[in-house]
Amino acid sequence: ADPNRLPIVRRRGELVRRRRAGLPAHHGRHKRAKQESASPRRLGRTLLLLVMLGMAAAIAYAMLFMPKADSSNGSTADADRTGAAGGATQAGPEQSADASSEPRPDQTSPESGNSPSKSAGSTETQTTGPEVPDGFTLREDAAGFQIAVANGWNRTPENGRGQVVYAHGDFDLIVVPGRDTADEYGNDPMVYQREHERELQPYRDSSWASSGGLKTIQVGERTMAEGQFTWTDDQGRELFVRNVAILIGGRYHVVQLRGPEAERDEVTRLFEQASATYQVTG
Repeated sequence: ADPNRLPIVRRRGELVRRRRAGLPAHHGRHKRAKQESASPRRLGRTLLLLVMLGMAAAIAYAMLFMPKADSSNGSTADADRTGAAGGATQAGPEQSADASSEPRPDQTSPESGNSPSKSAGSTETQTTGPEVPDGFTLREDAAGFQIAVANGWNRTPENGRGQVVYAHGDFDLIVVPGRDTADEYGNDPMVYQREHERELQPYRDSSWASSGGLKTIQVGERTMAEGQFTWTDDQGRELFVRNVAILIGGRYHVVQLRGPEAERDEVTRLFEQASATYQVTG
């Protein structure tokens, strides 16, 4: 033995176990130390590998199964919403037309086989009327009335039906100054307009006709019935007609504006000026 080396203290049991196993006694402690020191590193690598695998799996799941933003789908959805709104916007006029006219069982339309009929009237009070704008002239007629007529219109003398007609192109303004009496046709202007007024006889006789906007109006001592009508005349033209029958002093006065069905706005503009300014002068 080397006198300069310190003695190595070993447990008896450890030396016996190693001798029985045929292993060198002086190497056992170092090998166990290496195994113990290697275990934490191995565990760290294992955990790192598991974390990386988990992240890779999460990314793969997101790419395969998460919903994708598709611009074309968004455009389609927007288009669907726009189309739905448009469909709703297009349905409005049809509903309005249905509300203003109803089928007439005794008449047929050349296109659909059905035709609207006269609708019930409503009552309202009117207190003021529009002033005569540029482009109109307040004309005092020799037949005993005054009325606003568009500039450039020609007057036809009173005919055998008691009508005074102002005409321009495809438009006609027909005025009847007190031809019919309440004693003969009653005191209800709405009934007179719908059933007796001769200026609306073409509407009653037409195979295709409609009516709407029927209403009774009270202005001071005056009572009047107003309405909108369409029919096909003898020449096959589709007419749009605004009409008012006014009961004044026991007599019915009629103001009617006829024009092409395609020119509804112009018919309405001309009629409103005429009906608002009509006054009996004689």
